[in-house]
Amino acid sequence: MHRISLTLVALSLAVPAAFTQQSSSSLVAPELLAGGGAAIPASLGASATTMPASASRPGGFPGVGVGVKIGLFGAGVEVAAPVSYHFNVRAGGNFFSYDDSGSTNGVNYTADLRLRSAEASVDWFPWRGGFHISPGALVYNGNQINGNALIPAGDSFTLNGTSYVSDPSDPAHGTGNLVFPKAAPKLTIGWGSLVPREGHRVSFPFEVGFAYVGDPKVALTFTGSVCDQGMQGCQSITNDPSAQANVAAEQKKFSKDADYARFFPILSQGFAVRF
Repeated sequence: MHRISLTLVALSLAVPAAFTQQSSSSLVAPELLAGGGAAIPASLGASATTMPASASRPGGFPGVGVGVKIGLFGAGVEVAAPVSYHFNVRAGGNFFSYDDSGSTNGVNYTADLRLRSAEASVDWFPWRGGFHISPGALVYNGNQINGNALIPAGDSFTLNGTSYVSDPSDPAHGTGNLVFPKAAPKLTIGWGSLVPREGHRVSFPFEVGFAYVGDPKVALTFTGSVCDQGMQGCQSITNDPSAQANVAAEQKKFSKDADYARFFPILSQGFAVRF
């Protein structure tokens, strides 16, 4: 009788202990128990000893990526963060400046190219690897060209095929600029991620595509005075209907030449580090 009692006592102690151990293990998903990783607190039970370190962050990969790049928008910086295994969100800015000067049709000019833009994209990685499709937008498009023109006193020049002489007492001069709409949608494809999924910390993202910026706006104005070839009939350009018509015709030509830029190409190569 005493032996039966001792057996019942032993069973009453062993069964709850086994149940507790099994319940603690069930708190951890089976896929988190496969492989090495960070230790699970002892309060969860001795049988569930580890879970993968990658599970400590959403999607199984860490941090954010920061990169620099060079492309048709100029030099740029970017930052990206993952929202799932197949998606990143990415934002950045670009800048570049270039000055030029020259002469055409008797007009001496200086031109200043300024590229300033900010962009945002969603990177979709449909398969394993770095290939991605990225819809997005230029949230700020400050790309523009500004120029100044000067015709030395007494020199000849042409506007819309018509010859003029810059008035020696009031030389002709002008300004021009080309600007784009301030925001635009864009679409790119590329290879490489600022936040690699497979454990690498460094990547070299490449991207190609376009931004639909619409028709750029061209403005051209001339002031000062012009004379005919015999240095006769000198008068202000702003008061000469014929000269004003030729300025307008030149502006229209420039606008037509700039129409190709409505689909602004995107091409860039970068270097990125994951943190």
